[in-house]
Amino acid sequence: MKFSRILGVAALLAAGSTLAQEAATVTPAPEAEAAPVATLEADNTPATWGDAQAGAGKAAACAACHGLDGNSSDPQYPKLAGQHERYIARQLALYKSGERNNAIMLGFSATLSAQDMRDIGAYFASQKVVPGVADDTVIASGPNADRKFFEVGERLYRYGNPDLGVPACQACHGPAGRGNPGAAWPQLGGQHAGYTANTLIAFRDGMVWGKDGNANALMAGVAGNLTDEEIQALATYIEGLHNVADAPDAEALADAAPPQG
Repeated sequence: MKFSRILGVAALLAAGSTLAQEAATVTPAPEAEAAPVATLEADNTPATWGDAQAGAGKAAACAACHGLDGNSSDPQYPKLAGQHERYIARQLALYKSGERNNAIMLGFSATLSAQDMRDIGAYFASQKVVPGVADDTVIASGPNADRKFFEVGERLYRYGNPDLGVPACQACHGPAGRGNPGAAWPQLGGQHAGYTANTLIAFRDGMVWGKDGNANALMAGVAGNLTDEEIQALATYIEGLHNVADAPDAEALADAAPPQG
């Protein structure tokens, strides 16, 4: 048996030697032309931490809508002051790729590099958001009758609605609305109620920012069972939400207040 095994191995080695000799005499076929490779944009190279000073100049174009310091005066445009650097950079990248649909922002983001986005994000992150004032109007009728709008919003923000599967907003965005930069949860505290309400309605209608691996459908699920009244209540509570230490002075509140007409 041992002798047979040795012969078998020897036969394989001999065969391998013969094949090797034959292979050495074969003329190789010409290599096929390499398939074209899509060239990545130069601005897709990894970005380093943002530079707030460099971002100040790059953010000048943002001032018309979002304010010089990121505190927009028009509620249709979100406040960017105090927002997390990486969150801003990610949203700009989604605008540029078309995964977040906004024709105006597509135009602004089209020429930005990844580093530009981080720098702009760093600049706005270094600014201080000026919160508004929550609506303390009493709701006249319905399931929330005799409760103030901000009180309804506060309950949803802090505790959610387990019966309808609505989680507490603070679980991701924090008790003071500061969010979580590491987990890409944005700052909400102080944001315009009008902007927040419109965004929540869009989420409720199924809007998703990003496609494929970039898609984040979480908020579509969170907002799916919110009523219009609850959305308004949440939005106004969030507008007045801020850290006590960051409370604005009277002058800042006066500047941020809508004109009386």
